[in-house]
Amino acid sequence: MDRTGLKAERLLLVGVGVGADAHDVEASLEELALLARTAGGIVTESVTQRRHGIDPHSYMGSGKAEEVRARCEELEVDVVVLDNELSPAQGHNLEKLLGRRVLDRTQLILDIFASRAKTRGAKTQVELAQLEYLLPRLKRMWTHLERFEGGIGMRGPGEKQLETDRRLVRLKIQKLKRELRAVSRQRTMEVRQRRDCHTVALVGYTNAGKSTLLNRLTGARELVEDRLFSTLDTRTRTWTLGSGRKVLLSDTVGFVRRLPHQLVSSFHATLEEARTADLLLHVVDAGHPEAPQQIEVVRDVLHEIGAEVPTVLVFNKVDSLENKADLAALQNEHHHHQVAVSARTGAGLDRLADLVAAELGLNLSEYLLDVPAGDGRLLARLASAGQVLERRYVGERVRLRMLLETSMARKVESFVVNGDGKA
Repeated sequence: MDRTGLKAERLLLVGVGVGADAHDVEASLEELALLARTAGGIVTESVTQRRHGIDPHSYMGSGKAEEVRARCEELEVDVVVLDNELSPAQGHNLEKLLGRRVLDRTQLILDIFASRAKTRGAKTQVELAQLEYLLPRLKRMWTHLERFEGGIGMRGPGEKQLETDRRLVRLKIQKLKRELRAVSRQRTMEVRQRRDCHTVALVGYTNAGKSTLLNRLTGARELVEDRLFSTLDTRTRTWTLGSGRKVLLSDTVGFVRRLPHQLVSSFHATLEEARTADLLLHVVDAGHPEAPQQIEVVRDVLHEIGAEVPTVLVFNKVDSLENKADLAALQNEHHHHQVAVSARTGAGLDRLADLVAAELGLNLSEYLLDVPAGDGRLLARLASAGQVLERRYVGERVRLRMLLETSMARKVESFVVNGDGKA
């Protein structure tokens, strides 16, 4: 039985490598297999093909399709999953050629997100992504829907829309986009209300250990699962650094290669934390054989959502490394702004905290400031942000000698006294 209580479906996976991407087909298929198991399917076999170009009719070509059909008959396969995105016509033609339901990578990931969505915001975002994927495929879904019920790719908050017409789906998409714009505005207001607090966001490939790291650093007890996309909603907790300074640390949804553009678009509201953070901690599973490629995938997605934020690479899970040379190679390639840690054992977390404090300018330095005596708000802000060592009144001014964060000193630099005694 799968997670829905229905009989688990038997899946056959197909990876078609085209042109420059042909060499990457095996590694991508391994990830597709993990996605398929996460969705509750039983992977019976993986088939690969390399082509100079895609077949516009059936993507893999009729000869390969016949070979796959034969294997499906032998293995009693229910669903064929392609590690590529199919056009509506290609999906329809493949179902006719293979005699069984066909999913592409995008449908599989959308299905997993549908099963993970718990809050209203996450469900809204997933439903929008499902409907945007569904809209150009309505005709095929109408034709074949009655043959499939409750299987992988047919579940989640969007499935009730499959029987509606294009006009109703478009209206629903518009409504969901309005709701998400409201969510985005609310998140933006929440971020602005925290403008006096330093914010740090955890980003990274799915299953890199972000939630475990959040728990370890903040003492939170968020659910940690060894499965893909266990976090869909942003969670923010207070992190007290070694210096005693506090920052807000947020966990975000994980990424995978070729993350469906519908999800990237719809999850903009959830990823607001990454775009507006003062610092990103890019968490990497240091022991994963595809770690360099995963780093590039995350960077591409961050660029796509406009998260141009200072970043520290956090090589996680170093306690489970069998070959330390792999970590050394990663560190040599990314020698700036990186640290090796184990969220499970706590190794390296003190160094991480020190590095974050330095990157955010939270380390205290001594400054001399000349502030108007009547500016009570500024005086209170300075008192809460640092440590006053000496206070002296000079006419209508207050001369403060104090320990202050570098970041705060930059914000009040017009009041900092220079070496010649002038502000």
